[in-house]
Amino acid sequence: MNIKDAKVILTGGSTGIGYETAKLLKEQGADVFICARSEQDVQKAISELGIKGTTADVSKETDVKNLFEKALQEMGGINVVINNAGIGMFNLLVDTSVEDFTKVWEVNVKGAFMVGKEAAKYFQKENTGNIINIASTASQKGFANGTAYCASKFALAGMTESWRAELRKHNVRVMQINPSEVVTPFFDKIGAPQDKSNQTKLQGTEIAHTISSLLSMNNVGFITDATVWATNPK
Repeated sequence: MNIKDAKVILTGGSTGIGYETAKLLKEQGADVFICARSEQDVQKAISELGIKGTTADVSKETDVKNLFEKALQEMGGINVVINNAGIGMFNLLVDTSVEDFTKVWEVNVKGAFMVGKEAAKYFQKENTGNIINIASTASQKGFANGTAYCASKFALAGMTESWRAELRKHNVRVMQINPSEVVTPFFDKIGAPQDKSNQTKLQGTEIAHTISSLLSMNNVGFITDATVWATNPK
């Protein structure tokens, strides 16, 4: 597709990968509508980037429906939905509480499911569209302390494959991106701050570039999955 024709809903769009993606797509001519849970962060991104947006918690069905209604009102249509909102909890299996496991599942799986469902309903009517799910290399291989997070990303990968099988006949491209470690506020939120000056690790800009590249392919084809690694992280 031509990025200048893109009308994008981007969840988790106020910081990190989401912010950099909104920035790049806007610069390339797309109409971008973001959401996030923090009103302050959403308004800051809207002001800085010249985009549209609203507050929404993707784990709540009412918020997801309102997100699509507002985006349609503001943009007059939608042809790209990027499922980027996500949280992480990392702990040993025996120390992982049911509450924490459920919280991760509510956002990373149920939230993505509800966003995908609303996108699919609209795209099937239009007989075209693009869904990009931002998963992780944690959707490909488990690791110690990753029970909740890996389970959620493996589930997202399964949903991606299911949606792809269902929606291809409607000319809907369903794609998944699997970033390895990216320097973003995600790690600050889980109490594992990164060295933000480390330029050997992936930045949000690399994932934004990947998203733009996948969307830019002519609609006759699409890349199903893209895994992004840092070349030589220190």
